[in-house]
Amino acid sequence: MAELPVDPILKLYDAVGEDGIASVVRRFYERVRQDDILSPMYPDNDWDGAERRLKLFLIQRFGGPSTYSQERGHPRLRMRHMPFPIDDAAAGRWLKLMRSAITKAADAGDVPADFATATMPFFKQVALFMVNR
Repeated sequence: MAELPVDPILKLYDAVGEDGIASVVRRFYERVRQDDILSPMYPDNDWDGAERRLKLFLIQRFGGPSTYSQERGHPRLRMRHMPFPIDDAAAGRWLKLMRSAITKAADAGDVPADFATATMPFFKQVALFMVNR
């Protein structure tokens, strides 16, 4: 019997660790806080919480500890994001800012240069899945 292919994204945590993912997420939220489309979707008093939740989600999704699920249960991304008006423009902006954050983290040596190549298909899939308007 043939073995099922292993999702390579599940092994990214081994390559970048918590610090690499934290660098990407920190750089991402630096941009989101200033963004005219995405910033209004975030409560002013929960920036640190949003950053922590995304970091824990990505750590888990990329093969690290399952702290996100232990604390919050199943990710239920679409349900959790339903209250926010996510249209094609918001999804596109989210992707643009994520790619920029990954590029800056790679330039700083916090993640490998090919991290974007490995993760952008996943991020694109998630962004498109979140569109609800």
